[in-house]
Amino acid sequence: MERVFAGLGALSALIAVALGAFAAHGLKARLSPELLAVFETGVRYQMYHALALLAVAWACGRWPGPAVVFAGWLFVVGTLIFSGSLYLLSVGAPRWLGAITPVGGLAFIGGWLALAWAAWTTR
Repeated sequence: MERVFAGLGALSALIAVALGAFAAHGLKARLSPELLAVFETGVRYQMYHALALLAVAWACGRWPGPAVVFAGWLFVVGTLIFSGSLYLLSVGAPRWLGAITPVGGLAFIGGWLALAWAAWTTR
């Protein structure tokens, strides 16, 4: 699982950098400042959780067990739902999609909780 989460973390960071550059250069003239800020929030949280996936990869070797793996998958799901919904909303997706954004945030919170649990309970 270490390699899976390291690879997913690196790929997610790559995508975050590419989307950040796209926002700065390709969307700046097309989106209102408010929608551009929404897109950039998605990029920021994707990058945070790309780094979190690298931490999970490290933790898989240090504190192996289901809690660490669960944390990693929660970070992946959180990124897809939270950042993905913000990207779509900023470029014109229906507003009802905003209702799922908090689900991604809850996945992020659950991932951090699972990672903390692994750190505190693994011998």
